[in-house]
Formats: sequence, C-alpha cells, structure tokens
Amino acid sequence: MKKSRKNKEKELKKIAREEVLALVNSGKSKPFSLKQLARKMGLRDIKSRNELASALDGLFKSGKIQQLKNGTFRSSKEVSYITGKVDHVNPKFAYIVSDELEEDIWVGHKDLNYAIDGDLVKVAVHKSAIYGRKPEGEVVEILQRSKKEFVGKVELSTRFAFVIPDSRKMYYDIFIPNEDIKDAKNGEKVIVEITEWPGRDKNPVGFIKEVLGAAGDNDVEMHSIMAEFGLPTKFPEKVEDHANKIEAGITEKEIAKRRDFRDITTFTIDPVDAKDFDDALSIRKLEKTTDTDETIWEIGVHIADVTHYVRPNTVVENEASERATSVYLVDRVIPMLPEKLSNELCSLRPNEEKLTFSAVFEMTEKGKILKEWFGRTIIYSDRRFHYDEAQEIIDNGQGDFVSELTTLNNIALKLRKERFKKGAIGFETIEVRFKLDEKGKPLGVIPKIRKDAHKLIEEFMLLANRRVAEFVYGMKKGKNKNTMVYRTHDYPDQDKLKAFSVFAKKFGHNIKPDEENISNALNQLVEDIEGKPEQNVLQSLAIRTMAKAIYTTEPEIHFGLAFKHYTHFTSPIRRYPDMMVHRLLQHYLEGGESADKNYYEDQCEHSSEKERKAAEAERASIKYKQAEYMMSVDDKEFEGIVSGVTEWGIFVEIVETKCEGLVRMSDLDDDYYEFDPDNYRIIGRKNKKMITLGDDVKVTVKQINLEKRTIDLWLVSLNKEDRRKKKKEQEDISF
Repeated sequence: MKKSRKNKEKELKKIAREEVLALVNSGKSKPFSLKQLARKMGLRDIKSRNELASALDGLFKSGKIQQLKNGTFRSSKEVSYITGKVDHVNPKFAYIVSDELEEDIWVGHKDLNYAIDGDLVKVAVHKSAIYGRKPEGEVVEILQRSKKEFVGKVELSTRFAFVIPDSRKMYYDIFIPNEDIKDAKNGEKVIVEITEWPGRDKNPVGFIKEVLGAAGDNDVEMHSIMAEFGLPTKFPEKVEDHANKIEAGITEKEIAKRRDFRDITTFTIDPVDAKDFDDALSIRKLEKTTDTDETIWEIGVHIADVTHYVRPNTVVENEASERATSVYLVDRVIPMLPEKLSNELCSLRPNEEKLTFSAVFEMTEKGKILKEWFGRTIIYSDRRFHYDEAQEIIDNGQGDFVSELTTLNNIALKLRKERFKKGAIGFETIEVRFKLDEKGKPLGVIPKIRKDAHKLIEEFMLLANRRVAEFVYGMKKGKNKNTMVYRTHDYPDQDKLKAFSVFAKKFGHNIKPDEENISNALNQLVEDIEGKPEQNVLQSLAIRTMAKAIYTTEPEIHFGLAFKHYTHFTSPIRRYPDMMVHRLLQHYLEGGESADKNYYEDQCEHSSEKERKAAEAERASIKYKQAEYMMSVDDKEFEGIVSGVTEWGIFVEIVETKCEGLVRMSDLDDDYYEFDPDNYRIIGRKNKKMITLGDDVKVTVKQINLEKRTIDLWLVSLNKEDRRKKKKEQEDISF
C-alpha cells in the first residue's frame, strides 16, 4: 500500500532533523550558525535552507539543541568541564591529564584549538568515548601556555621564514615575518619566541630571539637541547661576580665551631672525569668494642658545606633555587652553582682543608649502628680515588688504604643485603656513555657497568640520607613534626601492576599485585628472569609500573628503597633540595622552631619539576648522540629486542649500541598489522603473524632525523625460533 504524500513529508522531515541533530552534536560544546550548518550539509538553495531552519526550530523546541543569544545553535548533550595539562602524544591526538578525573581525556587534533604539550587547559568532557576506551573532549580555553620559546632549524624564503621545531611534541612550524628573521642563515639553529596564535589552519607567528649557530655542530646542538627544555647554559654576570667575591679562607674562629676530622683517614671516590666532589668518607677503628668483642668503626659521611658559602637572599642563592639542579649532558655538566663554588670552594679536593656537613656513625662490621651524630665539620681528604682505582684495590687486596676500603666495602655489602631483605627493589637499568672525539662526535657507545666501588659509595650515601630524615622526623613526638624536605616514592599503581602481572604470567611468572608482598615479588622476578630472553622486556615494563620519586614536605615512604623516611642530604653542589635539608637540619640542631611548610612545599614542587626537565634534557642529549652514532653504521644489520609496541609501530632496542629506533606500521608491507594493546603486540590481519614486546628481531637503519633525534628502522626478520631455541638451551643448562 502506497504511503500518502503527507506521511512522506513527515518522514523526510524526521530524517532531516536526525541528520541536523547529529551534525550539531558533532560540535560538542561548539556552536554553529545556520549558514555554517547549511554549508556543511551542502544546502545551496533557499528552499533547502528554510527546511534546515524549520528542522532547527523543531529540535530547539523539543530541547534537543540550544539556541544562543547570537542566534547560533549548540548541542544540548550533557557537558562537564575540567582543567588539565596537555600530553600531545602525536600529530593526530592528545590526552588531557587531570586530577579531577581518573581517566585521561582523548582530544583529537582539530579539537585542541592550538593547545600544545604541557599547556594548562579547560576542556569540555563528553560522555562519548573513542574506541570505547577514553572519555572524549574538546579544549575550550587555554588557561596557561607551558612555553613560548622553541628551538628549531630556520628555513628561509624570499620574504619570510619558517622555524621547524626540534621538539617531537611541537607539531606546528612557526611563521617568521621578514623583519623578524634577524641575521639567521638558512639551516641554522635558532631560538624563536611565539607572539601570536592565529585562527584555525594557520601557523603560529613569532620572531627569532637568538641565533645558536650551524645545525650539527656539537656545541650548538647541546645548547639547543638546553634551550628546548628551558634550561640555562650560562650564569648571569652578576651571579659570577658575586661567587668570585666569596672568601675562600677558613678562619680559626670557624674551625672552633666544628668537629675536627682533619687527622682521620678520609678520601673521595668519584667518576674519573668528575670535577666537583660532593662527598667524602672517613674511617677509623675505635679502641672500644661491643659486649661481644666486635670491632667498632667510626665512619663519617662528609658532605660539602655549600650553605656556609651560599647565603640566603643572595643572587647566587636565588640562581641556585631557580635552577634547582645541575644538568648532565653526554659531554658536559651545566652546574647549579658557579665554577668558583662547585669546582673550587665547595669541592672536596684532595690535600685541602674543607668545610663539611657530616653524618657520623659508630657501627660494627655487620652494619649495626650503635651511635650517630650530625653536624658541621672540617676535613682533610688524603686521597682522591676514581671508581676503577678503588675497585682494583678491593679486588686485588693491595694498594692505598686497602684496609679501609675493604672494611667499608664489607660493611656496605651487609647494608645492601639488609636493605633488600626489607623490600628494596633491585632493578638495575643499563646506562650508556659515549667515546667522543675532540669535536664531540661519537666514536662508540659503551654500557656503564656498576661494580662494588659504586655500590659502596651508594650505600653510605643512602645511609646518611635515611638517618638524617629519620633524625629530623623523630625530633618531635606526636603528629606535629618539624617541617622537612623529604624524597618520597609511592607504591606502584595497582592497575598497572595488575596489567603487568597478566603479561608476566605469559612467560610463566606469577606476581600477586598487592602492597604487602609486591617488593618481594618483584625482587623474586628480577632473580628469576636474570639471563633469560624476557629479562629486558619484563624489567622495563616493571619499571614503568613504578611511581615517580618527588620532593615534598610530607614524610611518606620511599617504596623503591624500602625506607619509611628518606631525604637528599649528600649532594648540595648539584641539588638545591640538599641545600634546603642542610639549612633545616642546622636550624633544628640549634633548637629552632618548625619552618614554614608552605614555603618549603612550593620549593619542593619547583625542584621536582626542574629535576624532570633536567632528566628530559639528559635523555635528549643521549638520543642525539645515539642517532649521530648510528649515522656512521647505517648499512649494517643489527640484532635487536622489541622494546615497545604502539598503534603506529614497534620500537626496537639494538643490542650492540643500546640505541632505540622505530619500525613503522606503514613499513611492514607483508600484511596489515593491528595493535593489540592488552598483550603488547601487533597481529597480521591475514597471516596472523605476531610481533610481541620482548621478541628478538634483526633490523637495518632506514633513515635518521638528527633534529628530531629519531631513528627509523627496517624490519629484516623476526627471530622467534632463535628466541625459543635460546630459552630451551637455558632450560636444559639449568636442569
């Protein structure tokens, strides 16, 4: 039976309203004018536009859309607003990280409205979700820009230029008008400041603030990295002048205020290329013994007394507070303090009297502390060891201060054993150093190997840090404790732990993700996977479950070290929090009242943020040198391990050089691969071939982008058979 003309019109009207509603809802909180909607729907004649107006009127009256005072229309869908920071993952989308929601918010590139990585933004959050995983949103307001200066390479045209940013999280090239190019030459590295963020589909506008020099020059690239992360490369003249005027002499009056260790055996152990020596150890055998006739040793952990020289409210102090940390790039250190202080006055150089702040322990050879003392001291370092020298003496049992080094090492081993017994986590990440020529070009990549001499120093520094924290915490009974700067490390995220335990089970390892036994479970895992094919991948994933350590005035635990209270006392030349700890400790030793908690909490947050940026700069310099090194060996086939799996490709760590590169999905041409995030793998749609985190592969270099510090790789082969064979061989050997 044919429908009447009237019913047909009603049906057409209904369809039109549904189409219009879908279009208005697609804008989320963004309003549309009648003209904009007509253009989007391809309506050109007056009759069609009238029908659109009628449909809009009907939707408005039914409450399905809103009409604003200016005549535009907006969705009536429920929208909530939150504030968060942008994590600009890739050019296609970003996540908004907010304390107001448990889940991050997914925002497509077009809905970011020129927000960039690190910006503080207001976001309209919608109930709909992308792929059913994350709530979706739209940036409606940029509350605070994370940065306005960027480093990049300039590309000149006749009447203008563009700067292509180095940062992998800045996805806009910056337009430079002709009059703002300065004297920059094509291809040079520059610092550009953005002055204008224009409308949609246009580039930000800026001016060249500083020309750094030729791209590829080692000094220029290192300065570029510092500038990229907003870190300084030199001190203001007034800071250098003030530091140079600080008196170097030690008066008898000052010595009289201090405990004198000048006649006690003291030495430093540091890297071979170190210039600033924060810490020294003294050791002497005491004549008294324990009730069971155990020998008692007095061991002093002596730390440069930086705060004796750097006074509050001076330009040097203010600069140190702002920098908060020294920055360690592959070929240089950018110090927190001027050289006069860091390498001369405060550095515990051999055969010189130095002012120190010390933690002194009377302890047995089993590591039991019988007595402790904290305060200001004066020392005389008898010898400067570098790590390899000290290790050789420990190994061979002969050389300078062999008895003292052996005793310290034996006690350190017992302290370490006790620490792990109480739940300290034993992850050992592999770090690399570079062999460089005189121009900074990398000739080789060398893994850093930690031996007993490193661990000896580490254990006594950990001891001093822990006991200082516990001492200040225990000075006041009850809940109202003295304000202190602590270094804390929270328990791992439970959701991440659960996901990790599921993945570890695929390799036959059972982990129960609860707070009571997680430390023991993780340490057992470290022991179980040592030397096995899955060692790298499982250890890497386990580290990712960990929280980040921060500075705070809250006396919380340090999970990774298994300490109830912990601080940073032992490196004031290179860390501002240690300077704060020295001041607070001395203040309380003199009977002072609890310090202003709000002030110190603000300083802690600032120091944590600066530490994060310094770590990012260090990683960037390593990645640059790795990419530069790989350019010289780009025709070679390498063995690698799949170190990461994402929707756009697989990351591979090359075994020989520890460099990481990306095999892009688009370059896997034997099939169409789909991302399986729950199992850390990709799967071929037709051939069902799986590439999983931890797989052994062979790769070659496809291309290298030095500016972005990235390495693209070709996948040559997947060595699953080799992997299974190696695992079987290891099982046979262990059997």
